[in-house]
Amino acid sequence: MGVSIDDVAARAQVSTATVSRALRGLPRVSDSTRAKVLEVAEAMGYVPSPSASGLATGRTKTVGVLVPFVDRWYFGHAIEGIDQVLRDHGYNLLLFSLGGYVHGQKRSFTKSMVRKQIDGLLVLSLGLSDEELHQLHHTDIPLLSVGGPVEGCPGVYIDDIAATTAAMDHLIGLGHRKIGYLHGGVEDQRNFRVPALRTVAFEAAMDRAGLQVLPDWSVPGDFTVADGVRAAAQIFNSPAGLPTAIFCGSDEMALGLMFEAQRRGIRIPEQLSVVGIDDHDFSAPAGLTTIAQSPWEHGRTAARMLLAELRGTADSVHDTMMPFELVVRTSTAPPTR
Repeated sequence: MGVSIDDVAARAQVSTATVSRALRGLPRVSDSTRAKVLEVAEAMGYVPSPSASGLATGRTKTVGVLVPFVDRWYFGHAIEGIDQVLRDHGYNLLLFSLGGYVHGQKRSFTKSMVRKQIDGLLVLSLGLSDEELHQLHHTDIPLLSVGGPVEGCPGVYIDDIAATTAAMDHLIGLGHRKIGYLHGGVEDQRNFRVPALRTVAFEAAMDRAGLQVLPDWSVPGDFTVADGVRAAAQIFNSPAGLPTAIFCGSDEMALGLMFEAQRRGIRIPEQLSVVGIDDHDFSAPAGLTTIAQSPWEHGRTAARMLLAELRGTADSVHDTMMPFELVVRTSTAPPTR
C-alpha cells in the first residue's frame, strides 16, 4: 500500500487537515509547519495526485463544481459564470454531476474529489448531509454554495423569502385574492432549502392578507416546463375552479403553465395573472412578470470569492446576498371584476 495522508500527518505530528492545507498551498498554515509537512511528505514518497509535479505547490489549478443537474436554466448559466472567471485566472473547472437529486451510495462524490485533488469546491443548489460535509471539511478545501443556503458552508444566493414576498405583494397589490401556487416537488424540498423557503414566504404573504391557501391550487412541480404544464392542468381541472392569479416557484414552471392556459383558451392576464422567479431567457418574449436574478453573476461572484480564498485573502469566503428585481410585464393585471 502507498503512503496515505494520515501517515504523513502522524509522522509530522499535525492533523490531516493541516497536511492537506500545507500540500495545497492554502492559507492559515505557518511557513515552518508547511516546510515540515512538505519535507515529511517528500521523504515518505507521498504523492497527493497521480502526478508528483504538483507537490511543490500542492495546487492542481482545478476547482470542482457539484450540481444535481446540468440541463436546467439556473445551473447552466451559473456554470458559465464560474467557468469564465476560472479561465481568466488560469484555473480549470471539474464538473461533478449527480444526474438528479439522489441519496445514499449514489452520492459518493466526495471520494472522487479527494482522489482528483481539486483546490476548492462550489456546490450548486444542493444540500449536503452531515457525513458529506464532514468528508469535505476533512480535506479542508474551500467550500462555497451557489444558488441557496447550504447548512455548514457559506454561499452566494438571493433572499428567497424577500423575493417571494415581492412577487406576492405585486399580485395582492393588484387586487388578487384567489391565488394559486406552483412549487418545488418533494425531492426538491428534501434536498435543498430554496423551495421550502419560497413556500414559507408564499403562505406567510397569504396569511398576512387574510387569504386562504387552497390545496387544489397548491400543486408541486419539478422546476421544468413539462411539469409546469402538468401542474397547471391539475389546477385548471380542480373542482375549486380557476384562481385569478398563480405564483410559480420558477419561470420554467410559469412558462409551462402559460402554454397550458393558451391551449385551453384561458386568457392571460385577463382571466389569469402569472408571476415567476428567475427571468429565464424566454420570459421576456413570453411577457412573463418575474422576480429577476442573475445566476451568471452568482457564479462569477462565487468563483472570485473562492479564488481569493485560495490566494490567502482573510475572510474572503462568506455569505453573500445577491440582488433581485421585480420585472413587471404583460402576464399580470388586476383581476376582472
